[in-house]
Amino acid sequence: MSVPIDGVGRVLVVIPTYNEADNVTDIVRRVRAAAPGVDILVADDNSPDGTGALAEAMAATDGHVHVLHRPGKAGLGAAYLAGFAWARGRGYDAVVEMDADGSHAPEDLPTLLAAARDADVVIGSRWTGGAKVVNWPVRRLLLSRCGNLYARLALGVPVTDATGGYRVYRTAALRAMALESVCSQGYAFQVELSRLAHRAGVRIVEVPITFAERERGASKMSPLIVAEALWRITTWGLRDRGVRRGRAGHDRWP
Repeated sequence: MSVPIDGVGRVLVVIPTYNEADNVTDIVRRVRAAAPGVDILVADDNSPDGTGALAEAMAATDGHVHVLHRPGKAGLGAAYLAGFAWARGRGYDAVVEMDADGSHAPEDLPTLLAAARDADVVIGSRWTGGAKVVNWPVRRLLLSRCGNLYARLALGVPVTDATGGYRVYRTAALRAMALESVCSQGYAFQVELSRLAHRAGVRIVEVPITFAERERGASKMSPLIVAEALWRITTWGLRDRGVRRGRAGHDRWP
């Protein structure tokens, strides 16, 4: 059972997994060491490499570790939404998004949780002052930088890292964000939640993190994920711009 954190409450760290047998044990161990009071939910998409079984073995000996077995690979966004629902159904006050591959350092988690005392959404940012990105090739740096700039300009979301996936959400903020409308995955999922949080008017803050390329296992990034993000950001931007124009017209002609 999680121990309430001062100013935040009970916290659940959701770690989606698919074929992360090389990483899941280490990442859970590091989270437990960095933030002993939080609970962990490994949301496994029926990994054929035995990730789910490794998670179950940890859960059997540690009451802070839980496993959500999903029927098959359905994508990052679906896994997080299932984790959010699991957390809300069990009375957690805040939910953390964290990758299983070690790119999100659990050692940064106490900093994110401290920021959550005065915010509804905390984004662990790779592009705010004091952040570090380690061992990323130039093409990935450019993709992330340009993608975030495009999202900021197209959507008017006032964050430097709208695609970042290391986050803390208060469950009250999730309730305000109309999650039933979410339809995206990958990079686009994180951008969509940034957009929904901004539109809901919740308090968003960014804190710098150290982001490192995975050392073990295969990246889930693909050209299709990038294409989905660009298409959805453009669609949302055009839609939001049309809504703003419609509201302005209504103001002129009551």
